[in-house]
Amino acid sequence: MDTAERTRLVSRFTEEVITEEELEALFERSDPPTAYIGYAPTGEMHIGHFTTMRKLADFLDAGVEVTVLVADLHAHLDDEKSPFALLDARSAYYETAIEGMIEAAGGDPERVSFVRGTEYQLEQPYTLELYRMMAETTISRTQRAGSEVVRESDNPKLGGLTYTLMQSLDVGALEADIAYGGIDQRGIYMLSREILPDYGYEKPVCVFAPLLSGLTGGKMSASEESSKINLTDDDETVAEKIQAAYCPQGEVEDNGVLEYLQYLVFPVFDVRDESLVVERPEEYGGDLVYESYAELEADYVSGELHPADLKPAAAAAISTVVEPVRDRLLGEPDLLAEAYPEKYD
Repeated sequence: MDTAERTRLVSRFTEEVITEEELEALFERSDPPTAYIGYAPTGEMHIGHFTTMRKLADFLDAGVEVTVLVADLHAHLDDEKSPFALLDARSAYYETAIEGMIEAAGGDPERVSFVRGTEYQLEQPYTLELYRMMAETTISRTQRAGSEVVRESDNPKLGGLTYTLMQSLDVGALEADIAYGGIDQRGIYMLSREILPDYGYEKPVCVFAPLLSGLTGGKMSASEESSKINLTDDDETVAEKIQAAYCPQGEVEDNGVLEYLQYLVFPVFDVRDESLVVERPEEYGGDLVYESYAELEADYVSGELHPADLKPAAAAAISTVVEPVRDRLLGEPDLLAEAYPEKYD
């Protein structure tokens, strides 16, 4: 696979790449590039995580070595979203869920390295470099970098500032050439590019995934059940959420149903060599078969495809994609009960 194709694979279905020229240069080297993505094990993973995880299959296909950081300390530092007592259980759940998502997207989870923050963030040289960053980075710069990620309040806790600096340092500590994450991580990774060279590291190439709109319109909210599809939602629940979703006829902006199809369903169907079939009565033109998202969006905007026909097809397709992950998680009830006892115990 040549440099152009490898760059295309890593860049597709992304919000931004900083910079493509630097990414191409990585692929021109003799050593394989390395990429990292970090997740703090807090609440249950959902379809928004799945769209981000799906990209890891593209990284692997492009010959990139991938590390997933299960950032257990971060989960507590960000306003104690995960109590210390649950960090191990939630980390185990995240690893299982991420492995399931990678496999469902056509990737090989055996080729992905998993690391927990507590495996290296409590020892030198990491701790010494973190103290240096604390001494040399201003509060305002750190707050600005983490404003889209760390929970902020009128009386912010010190943990949020530490979280941001640690995430910047993680890129270097894990020897990642590429820092990958949602576009909400942009401020933190721009801070990494700015300060890591001062500590002997190369500035990373940054690849950002889009953040999906919620099913109720606007930004997806982890705390609003109706705005997202959970990985453990059954077919009926998925269908109910999609049926009630914000999906105005002919409109693409803030349309979570279309975004699920664009960033998750069609890429996975492409790997599986499957098409999306929209069933319609003959009196309304009969079934529609789509090989690509672009074809579907064009019909939706033109009015050829109506929301009433799209929604059942989208729900069925999403359920098909999520099903292997759901089965894997529900097949380990103790894992769920230990990680989220308030819901599954």
